[in-house]
Amino acid sequence: MEPLVQARLEKLSRLREQGIEPYPPRSLRHAPIDKVISRFSHLANEEYGKEQVPIVGRLIALRRMGRAAFLDLRDGSGKIQVHATVDGLGEKRYHTLCESDIGDFLVVEGEVFRTKRGELTVAAADWGILSKSLRPLPEKWHGLKDVELRYRHRSLDLISNEGVRSTFVRRSQMISAMRRFLDGQGFMEVETPMMQQLAGGATARPFLTHHNTLDIDLYLRVAPELYLKQLVIGGLERVYELGKNFRNEGISTTHNPEFTTLEIYQAYTDYEGMISLAEELLAESARATLGGLILPYRGDNIDLSPPWRRIELVSSVEEATGISLSTATAEEIATQAKEKGIDLPAFEWGKLVEHLFERFVEPGLIQPTVVLDYPIEISPLAKRKPEAEGLVERFELFIGGMEIANAFTELNDPLDQRTRFEEQERLQAAGDDEAQRLDEDFLFALEHGMPPAGGIGIGIDRMAMLLTDSRSIRDVILFPTLRGKRGT
Repeated sequence: MEPLVQARLEKLSRLREQGIEPYPPRSLRHAPIDKVISRFSHLANEEYGKEQVPIVGRLIALRRMGRAAFLDLRDGSGKIQVHATVDGLGEKRYHTLCESDIGDFLVVEGEVFRTKRGELTVAAADWGILSKSLRPLPEKWHGLKDVELRYRHRSLDLISNEGVRSTFVRRSQMISAMRRFLDGQGFMEVETPMMQQLAGGATARPFLTHHNTLDIDLYLRVAPELYLKQLVIGGLERVYELGKNFRNEGISTTHNPEFTTLEIYQAYTDYEGMISLAEELLAESARATLGGLILPYRGDNIDLSPPWRRIELVSSVEEATGISLSTATAEEIATQAKEKGIDLPAFEWGKLVEHLFERFVEPGLIQPTVVLDYPIEISPLAKRKPEAEGLVERFELFIGGMEIANAFTELNDPLDQRTRFEEQERLQAAGDDEAQRLDEDFLFALEHGMPPAGGIGIGIDRMAMLLTDSRSIRDVILFPTLRGKRGT
């Protein structure tokens, strides 16, 4: 056993020998520390508040000076100093308090006063232990630096790094603002299954699990889209779901296998309506979180003010690469690329366009940019664009060089949708494990008629990265997916 842990265990035993329970079932009623500070902020130096106040928090500093000691307690709202003396607590109670370890949770009761140096302080008249810490806090409050340890033990990260706490407070404020906005626009929040018999609604590799009682394989959902559109078919004309999706894909600074999205569906609109909705929604969430529309992100100042820049997918790739795409076959694109020293995988036309875009255009889209009109091969759930052969009414939103949102004019022609699903089945059979499957339950619902609709999915984690100036998606997910420890 580690010596420091052993020493704390011995202190725990001594407390129990004195009849002190180190893990009592409850605490005194108390106000948060920031409220106590606000309430007594009027005190002048060396003035007392003349009433007993209980405070609770984690012990983060203890400075003993003979018959007196100063302690710092911190709760979720702030920090306050405590002054303890032998005269105020008695010999035994004072020395027991000074035996406390950094990390212990304490309750202290006493008058609030302001010291000669102007610091609000609680003069301890009584105290108790609420929870004994058996391990020392990391690096003596200089901040936890080990990235792997920070992600694996987020509790220590939150204790040691004040900026981490603010990141997740800001993320929560962002999500609350989004919900308020949508609720105010008449949308209804709903929940759809996390486990599905078919992994539909997105082109992605799923996670597989098994239900023992039913003896069936189930997939963790890659997207809630097909269920949400069934609700639109059923007459719920404005719905949204904020929840987890799971994709069995790589991990990077912008990808985590378990991630959060906000998906929104609205009847009687299209992808133009979704652009307007996204502009208003994300602008409002930024105002509520940061107080304005300028986001400092990785050295850039990103301006979320609507209207956002718009570009077309195909023409943007042609401009960036000098490769002619519109009338070229996949083979002709590959030949042009080779002449320019660009190696391309053996993809179909639509996936080649997407590949070139991701490589040559996407990284430069720092300011909010709506990229319009995608190839039909990579958009099996979007409606065809009139008079634009091979394209659909789909846009993706890019900010900070990342995809933030994906939206369609939703395909509501059941015959066209069946044909698209059958093509996806062909790709699946040919070895594309990200291709979608034919979903008869969804088609059955669609055959009863779906109104014209627009839909959008917004990446909550990536949006949180923007609003907190975070370089990695793991910095905005409390418990990101990690490799198991060696030997486990």
